[in-house]
Amino acid sequence: MTSPTPEVEVRRSARRRRTVSAYREGNRIVVLVPARLSKRDEERMVADMVRKVQAAATRGRSTDAELMQRAAQLSTRYLGGLAHPVSVRWVTNQRARWGSCTPANGTIRLSDRLQGMPDYVSDYVLLHELAHLLQPHHGKSFWALLEAYPQLERARGYLDGVAFGVGMPADQEDEAVDGLDESAADDPGEPGSLASSALDG
Repeated sequence: MTSPTPEVEVRRSARRRRTVSAYREGNRIVVLVPARLSKRDEERMVADMVRKVQAAATRGRSTDAELMQRAAQLSTRYLGGLAHPVSVRWVTNQRARWGSCTPANGTIRLSDRLQGMPDYVSDYVLLHELAHLLQPHHGKSFWALLEAYPQLERARGYLDGVAFGVGMPADQEDEAVDGLDESAADDPGEPGSLASSALDG
């Protein structure tokens, strides 16, 4: 039995010069291409990117239990085993952020759009949320917790590229990584709360 052909949406951007990227958004695969790309090159590159997203999704799709196990591994390796989430799960309703956590009850949620992206990217988002269990806000002490992760800048650059491709303002790209629940924050205006439409444009 063959898998159904996925719905593919191609988004052209005048701001994108040379790079092409793709990610899963619900049941669709979104491919971001430069506005000046020829139709012929677009067809070839879109087909290639769709294959890569599908292959990565098949290879990298994990269950909530596996995600919880990965969280424990990342906590041990990079946070000295100090972060102990109560639950870690995939969710389908986070369209404007990659992950979120509630430090008050130890829950972490990752957007299912990360499935199909490279492992180092989903690991970064998961590690980012684990760090929030130890330090709720984005201060120096928070970023110090992530310094040991060797793919930190590469993963942030990857997510920035996806955010840029869908039109997120540059000053909000980093904040899309997580959404700190306001009930757990000292200040509702603390970084981490992002307008729900920011990544949907």
